[in-house]
Amino acid sequence: MKEVTVTELKRMMDEGEDFQLIDVREPHEVEIASIDGELIPLGEIPQSKDKIAKDKKVVIYCRSGARSGQAVAFLSNQFGAENLYNLKGGILAWADEIDPEVQKY
Repeated sequence: MKEVTVTELKRMMDEGEDFQLIDVREPHEVEIASIDGELIPLGEIPQSKDKIAKDKKVVIYCRSGARSGQAVAFLSNQFGAENLYNLKGGILAWADEIDPEVQKY
């Protein structure tokens, strides 16, 4: 599975790179902490595949990287998507390495 680190994601954001950021957490988790991204909870991924870009890099994240890893694996295996990247360490790594103002939970 392909991954990006939070440092790489921050650089992509800062440089205005064209990519899609998807958050697979639940709505109540987004209320606690967010780094933006389009919310598509993990359970909705199978029926939301048309919302996921096929023509550019897609970074998928969650709290720690486990659920987003499941989403990347599912989409890769079921639909052959090759443009998907798991955010290594998820929003917890973002809080540790990029923005300590992001609340950990």
